[in-house]
Amino acid sequence: MSRHHSHAFEATCSDCGVTKAAESPNELIEFYRRHSRHTSHELVWTRADVAFELPAADDLECVVVKLETHYDEGVPVGIVAAAMSDRGATIGETLESIRDVRLTGALYEPRDDHVAVV
Repeated sequence: MSRHHSHAFEATCSDCGVTKAAESPNELIEFYRRHSRHTSHELVWTRADVAFELPAADDLECVVVKLETHYDEGVPVGIVAAAMSDRGATIGETLESIRDVRLTGALYEPRDDHVAVV
């Protein structure tokens, strides 16, 4: 029996080379927040294995709308960040965009680190 366990999600810091694997996308968001707070470095998604194709829209609200079909209680912020990374957005940029759109009232947070369109 192999001891190797492949995690569904993984991100790497290109500045210091730290790689973090996780079972849930929001675990990487928590790791990003700690890592960024201590180092000011960004993480780059290297793997996001989900059972569906991540939407190809460039607009954050459109991405959330398309992802909502897969989640009943809001889209995990980590999934939104993984989808936006395919468009070149860093995790930090995506979190900032989510914050900005939430302030316009177009998104809300039905539970911690999950977003939905109003």
